[in-house]
Amino acid sequence: MLPQLLAYLLQIIKAQYQIIVYLMGVIVGKSLNRKDLDELVQKPYRKLQVDDLPIIDVPETFDYRKLLADYEAQHERPLRPIQRRAKAKHRVPDSLTCPRCQAPSSYLYANNGGNGQYQCKVCQCRFNHRNRFTKQAVFRCPHCKKTLEKIKERKEYHIYKCKNNDCPFYQADLRRMTKKERQQFQQDPQAFKVRYLFREFLFDFLPLASSSPIKPKVDLSRLAASPHVLGLVLTYYVNFGMSSRETAAAMKDIHGVSISHQTVLNYANSAALWIKPFVDRFPYELSGSFCGDETYIRVKGRWHYLFFMFDAVKKIVLSYRVSPNRDTLSAIQAIDDVLRKLPSLPDDLSFVVDGNPIYRLTQHFFAQHGISFDVRQVIGLTNEDPVSEEFRPLKQIIERFNRTFKGNYRPTHGFGAEEGSVSFVMLFVAYFNFLRPHSALEGRIPVVIPELADLPHMPARWTKLIAMAQAFLQQEAA
Repeated sequence: MLPQLLAYLLQIIKAQYQIIVYLMGVIVGKSLNRKDLDELVQKPYRKLQVDDLPIIDVPETFDYRKLLADYEAQHERPLRPIQRRAKAKHRVPDSLTCPRCQAPSSYLYANNGGNGQYQCKVCQCRFNHRNRFTKQAVFRCPHCKKTLEKIKERKEYHIYKCKNNDCPFYQADLRRMTKKERQQFQQDPQAFKVRYLFREFLFDFLPLASSSPIKPKVDLSRLAASPHVLGLVLTYYVNFGMSSRETAAAMKDIHGVSISHQTVLNYANSAALWIKPFVDRFPYELSGSFCGDETYIRVKGRWHYLFFMFDAVKKIVLSYRVSPNRDTLSAIQAIDDVLRKLPSLPDDLSFVVDGNPIYRLTQHFFAQHGISFDVRQVIGLTNEDPVSEEFRPLKQIIERFNRTFKGNYRPTHGFGAEEGSVSFVMLFVAYFNFLRPHSALEGRIPVVIPELADLPHMPARWTKLIAMAQAFLQQEAA
């Protein structure tokens, strides 16, 4: 009776599995099987023309208190507030302040008979509610120096356009048109992109801001298993690229340790939470040759994007952002990870990336915050332009790194949760930077730590790396 019941339950489980696979296939758009997980993914990015950076004028601001002190020191008397007439026809609102020096309303004139213009007695600034000093910056066309006009407001950015008909950029685009295109342009000018455009991003993201420390949810020092078991699990799961079930089977068959595949995932997630701050804030010695690329991992049945930034000379992974979208914000965060690891920003800083326009938009975003660097885009598979020909070797380095990662990632068959994907990527980066010998470095590890190099085997190095990460967190907390 019991074997029949077990066989019946097994058939129900198989039927439920087939239903789940079918439903996931409907959601994703195709059936899910191992072939889908292993096949090469080539998702074209959105074609977008990105113009050169604009001229960014940051309005000069002052402190009215310092200006008042300077006035008193120079004239040996204080600058008095405005003496208003009792029956003044045009009053200045008490809440109004000078947008240039923040002087209060007692120092402001109604300058043009109540028509909305005011003048500050402290800094002599004339303004109204739409004055240029109320803006963080003024954007000018790099071709004609005219001020750009805001034409559209999107959720994540504003679009500015140069409307100067004599702009060299606009005139050059018109001259390049064929006779047929000119006729179409006269009938439907919106179908052609002929004027200079700039996108001002509104992301709530401050570049070079230190991230808050990540506190682990599980104290690995209180695990029931020994540290050596934890080191063995990470060695099989990360170094050898075995799935969680294969790792659990190896622990049982080789070492006689019975653990479940879920325990393997719990160990990996906890170790990743401990190690992440150590990896992200380690004082790397970098070369300055940086390259980046996106690859794919499957999370919850859908393809996600993994943004890698890499030191091509030292073979050090500097950023590993997992995102459901291939968007500008993810590229901004990936490049910001690199910038925060630099002791100072060099004048010749550049990144070698593919032709995805989000990297040019990222360059524009950082320029709005006073951070400048060049973006070298290697386009296509053949060298059709001088930039691609010069920098393709660096792009090939990051492509080879992507293949190395995929070799370790493929046995996982994707992840069922965001946490699992981030943890696996984080552990792989720690392994690649601190534990894995590299053939291009003559068998040396990219980041040599003497405390790890002297240990006899890999499980001991994993446990020592976790102990160093725990000590690093305690030191930061103190």
